Amino acid sequence: MLDIPDISAVASLVGDPTRARMLAALMDGRALTATELALEGGVTPSTASSHLRRLTKSGLIALVSQGRHRYFRIAAPEVAAAVEGLLGLASGTGGRPVRTGPLDERLRRARVCYDHLAGEAAVRLLQRLREKKVLDGGDRALALTDAGEAWCDRVGIDLEELRRKRRPLCRACLDWSERKTHLAGSLGAAILDRLLALRYARREGGGRPVTFSPRGESFVERLELVR
Repeated sequence: MLDIPDISAVASLVGDPTRARMLAALMDGRALTATELALEGGVTPSTASSHLRRLTKSGLIALVSQGRHRYFRIAAPEVAAAVEGLLGLASGTGGRPVRTGPLDERLRRARVCYDHLAGEAAVRLLQRLREKKVLDGGDRALALTDAGEAWCDRVGIDLEELRRKRRPLCRACLDWSERKTHLAGSLGAAILDRLLALRYARREGGGRPVTFSPRGESFVERLELVR
């Protein structure tokens, strides 16, 4: 018998419809209460608590306490990447041809994938980063170039701080709707943070949809700050 991790245990946890809806609700990067997740899962608070205990014990979600309040969030970027990948697989299964990804055009255009940008705009951004030689390598070996380091400095991204974090700097993430990769990792998160700080983009209602300003649209194409 091969000594491999027990994939079936994780699959069983994620495969339950209620838990799957809860995980999907956490994909915008926010921490939600048990009551909010019960509503997302379509179950009673007591049933939600049972599901949340299992997800927390497995390490898929983490409990965050603030005063008397308790919140739940995705435990790690790797969990979010797995959920995004499963969303893509699920949308493409079945006997009939289907349109992949969300029906909401705002989500298809641009959305938050845990802590980085996803959707059409994100796929285009990664394409431009490669064309401009900011990033090099295939999806399995995506890396920042020397020119990319200079680019990060120009747009106000602190690489030293990113490299101190315990996560990959650059990672390709398969986009649920586009079926192409977008940029994840600490650099992907930093780019989204920078777009939001510059008001080149904004999150609609604190949820997953992201709307770009004209300057933000220009940034995706030119990869330069617009004054």
